[in-house]
This record gives sequence, C-alpha cells and structure tokens, in this order.
Amino acid sequence: MLLSLIAAVSLLSGLGICCGCGAFSTLQWLWLLPVSFAGVFLGLVVLGFLFLLYLCKRVDQDVPQEADSRFYRVVADLIIQAAFVVLRIHVKTSGLEKVPTKGRFLLISNHTDNSDPIILLKCLPKSQLAFISKRENKTMFVIGPMMHKLQCQLINRENDREALKTILTCIQILKEDRASIAAFPEGGIDDDLLFHHFRPGVFKIAQKAQVPIVVCTLKNTQTVVKNIYRLKPSYTELKVLDVIPAEELKGVSTVDIANRCYEMMAADLGPGLVAQE
Repeated sequence: MLLSLIAAVSLLSGLGICCGCGAFSTLQWLWLLPVSFAGVFLGLVVLGFLFLLYLCKRVDQDVPQEADSRFYRVVADLIIQAAFVVLRIHVKTSGLEKVPTKGRFLLISNHTDNSDPIILLKCLPKSQLAFISKRENKTMFVIGPMMHKLQCQLINRENDREALKTILTCIQILKEDRASIAAFPEGGIDDDLLFHHFRPGVFKIAQKAQVPIVVCTLKNTQTVVKNIYRLKPSYTELKVLDVIPAEELKGVSTVDIANRCYEMMAADLGPGLVAQE
C-alpha cells in the first residue's frame, strides 16, 4: 500500500514534469519520464525514512507505554507491508478464522527467525499483538522504539524476579484490554533452528488474565534473512492450530498446559523440525 502510493505519486509527478517541459511533443519523454519517476520515488522514500527516524527519536523508552498507540501501529503496518513487497515474503496461512475477534488472548508460536514477529503482525493486523521480547532488542535501530509504542514487553530471562515483573505487566495489559500478548515459549532461537521444549512460565499469563491461548506454528521463516542476500523470494507458512478456551486452563498446572501446546505444535511441525530432547 505505501509503496503503491509512492509509485502513484511518482508517476503523476513524472507526467507533470513531462507536460510542463513539453516533452510529449517530442521523444524527450522517453528518457525524462523514467528519470523523473525514479527521482521523485527515491526522494519520497528518503523523506519517509527521515520521518520514521524523527518518530523513533521522539520515543522515550524509559517511560512506560500505558496504552496502545494507534498512530505508531499504523506506521508499523505500513512499514511491514513495504518490507513484504521489497523482500518478497509470501505467507501461506490457514486457520486464521479461529483467532478470536472479540476479547484478548495469548498467542504462542515456535521461533526460528527474527522475521517471525513481522509475519504474525502482517497476518493478524487487527489483533493488536504486543510481543514479549528479549531485553537486547531495546537498543535495535528503529525496532526498539517501535516495539515500545506497540506495548511490547522486554524480558530478562536471566533474572527470575525481573522476568516475573514482565509477566505481571502482560497480565495487566490483557486485563485492561490494551492489547493481546504474543510470545515464543521456547525462549529464543537455537542454532539448530529446531523446535524445543517450552519454558512454562509464559502460560501463567493466560491463566491469571483468564484469556484463551491461540496456538500457532511458523514454517520456513529461517529462509527470509538468507534470501535477502540471495535476492530470492521467501515462501513461509503460518498455521493457527487451535484456540484453547480460558475455561480449560483453570486448575491446570502451567507445565501441563505447556506440554499440551508443545505436543500439538510438534505434531504439526513433524519430526524433521523437532529437536530430540
């Protein structure tokens, strides 16, 4: 959408330049039109990037984000749409109709690539996903400030007390109907890129907030970054396997919930993608 708009404005500007110069009365337009189009297109892209830098510069990540920023979420959606076009990311989806359209939820998925969050955001734009992310992402260029405005929560997995604070904040976000929480229960991306057993603490979020769990799997996302350098398109898959109602989480240990979700996801991914632990 964003790139299409920029292209349309660039084309109209190029046509205007050619008309103003009388280029259409000669063959001059054959080179002036593409040059004008390219110049205006590049200029608009640069202006858009500078505007994005300005928006990120205004974000103070030390001030808690008390509400979801509709403006920054629209900006994030536009950036993601443009990234999908430029990087030629294709996603085959199934089961999206199972995702609740009313009320909040905890979404969980396997994790094999840094592109996983943008795929989930692209495919579930109306769910207002706020991710639980490692604290190192706070300093990432553009990504850190954008995550903060989308209420993403940083977690310190090396400090149980700090991790608990993050979990409590996520519970509060759900109870206050500010966003839905998305998490990767494996706790990170392993070098083998295989599916590993979960850290069960994240499931306490759904229990305490009394929200359902949306169970998803992602496949082939590990090719996205590699294919950027190879100038190849990436074909990935997002599947919503099931939604576990909040009622079924009552009186059940987080370990049992984690095992239930793990078995469901492992069965879908298949033995070739699951670590033998």
